[in-house]
Amino acid sequence: MNAKETALKLRLAGYSYTYIHEKTGLAKSTLSYHLADVPFTPNSYTLQHQKSAQQKSAKTKHLQKLERLEVAEKTAIQDVGRITKRDILIAGIALYAGEGSKTQNLVRLVNTNPDIIRFFIKWLAVLGVTTDHIAVRVHAYPETDIVKAESYWQHVTGVPKSQFQKACIDGRVDKDRKRSGVHPYGTAHVTVQANGDAACGTALARRIEAYSKRLLG
Repeated sequence: MNAKETALKLRLAGYSYTYIHEKTGLAKSTLSYHLADVPFTPNSYTLQHQKSAQQKSAKTKHLQKLERLEVAEKTAIQDVGRITKRDILIAGIALYAGEGSKTQNLVRLVNTNPDIIRFFIKWLAVLGVTTDHIAVRVHAYPETDIVKAESYWQHVTGVPKSQFQKACIDGRVDKDRKRSGVHPYGTAHVTVQANGDAACGTALARRIEAYSKRLLG
């Protein structure tokens, strides 16, 4: 039996071009040309090797992704350097200009990202706002576990449970529910309350507005 006959027999038996190439020495391009019309149903050996190849490929891609992330992290550390109080001030102004409440005399940020909420509170501290001037309200869907959600945001913010306002449940029947379940802890509404301290009331709102105008030119 010559090489081409062997190749045909192996292909009919369900072997891949790679396997047939190894057994016959025929180039894959030659095999593809001569065996293109041969019925092919991969056998258990071929399926197992395909699975192994896919797993190896997935592992390789995962390692490559980790390497790229490591390079990105090292670059970020090098480019950003040590974070100063001024860096936090400027970054916070930019964040608030884009995401903060524009309602007159109200300082509030609404977000689902815990890192954004943590940074907002750190920024408020730079502005002189202490935790006792911060109130949190959780906005969620009817299926949200409010107890877990409030516990989660209490951990994120460091704000005492006593300063959490009553949760707001979005029960609108016409609400787009495509994102339902995406944010299991709902949305955190973090608001600064004056509590008799003018510096944490209107003065703070006007101060932030002035900062934003200065930064944005």
